[in-house]
Amino acid sequence: MALRLIEMVLPEKDGADVRELLKKRKVLEHRQLRLSEGEVLVRILLDAEHSEGVLDLLDERYAGEKGNRVLVLPVEATLPRAEPQPTAATGQASEQENPPARIGREELYEDIKDAAQCTAVYLTMVVLSTVVAAVGLYYDSVAIIIGAMVIAPLLGPNMALSLGTTLGDLSLLWRALKTAVAGIATTMVLSVIIGMLVEVNPESPEVASRNAVAPGDLAVALASGCAGALAFTTGGSATLIGVMVAVALLPPLVTFGLLFGGGHPALAMGALSLFLMNLICVNLAGVTTFLAQGIRPATWWEKERAVRATGIALGLWAALLGALVGMILLLR
Repeated sequence: MALRLIEMVLPEKDGADVRELLKKRKVLEHRQLRLSEGEVLVRILLDAEHSEGVLDLLDERYAGEKGNRVLVLPVEATLPRAEPQPTAATGQASEQENPPARIGREELYEDIKDAAQCTAVYLTMVVLSTVVAAVGLYYDSVAIIIGAMVIAPLLGPNMALSLGTTLGDLSLLWRALKTAVAGIATTMVLSVIIGMLVEVNPESPEVASRNAVAPGDLAVALASGCAGALAFTTGGSATLIGVMVAVALLPPLVTFGLLFGGGHPALAMGALSLFLMNLICVNLAGVTTFLAQGIRPATWWEKERAVRATGIALGLWAALLGALVGMILLLR
């Protein structure tokens, strides 16, 4: 797990309190540098997986005061090297001593929140990925379709939607929902237009494989949602994981537009049902993975709201998935 450097400027009188608070926390290094006007710069070096507990303490005690701000900085390397700390014996470790191997809640939020913004750049990426995917499907080229998936514009909004649900953050949830809907609508409209302009062969392997739901598609979608959430919580690169999410979302949606615009409504509905099933599974798996990683709000009133939001979301996603699978089986 990577290292993090936490910095905060506090009155000098609070320095001793910080030292006392950190005695029960696993930190690699703690220093206080005296500044002018009776202030000290608190610097805490620790593993990223231990940062959330320290941040919660600082936020509860000091961050609410005017002018106080906690900074969290990524650390690429240190000299001498930071040695791994020993793990507590099995059965004697508390959640505080051995937290899940993930970055802190606030860092995760900062990584994901920008992906919930419906910007011109985001919509441009959606348009580009749609065009590339449509070309790949038209020429039955796996390589070109993978190129569209690398762009992966739908990863961010869906992960932000899952995180907003898990934290009970209605602002993030609604921003992510609007961004995801805008991206999906743009892809649908553009792919329908392309389908009206070019003649797509519905029997080509790449198109035919996406106009119906197969049992393996459910596993792919669930794995994609889990992988996307894990990529963010562990602080790793989400670029390659975005390909997995794009596998589940982008090609079926573009296939729907091409078939619908080309005059094949029955086959288009099959592709749309595949997309909807994948969308539900990605978000269901994303919320479940965030919960399994211990992502929770900091305060008790936020936790109560988050529990309600998560319960409603999980129930809704599961109900939608059950209804969709039932409809598919009925139509067959």
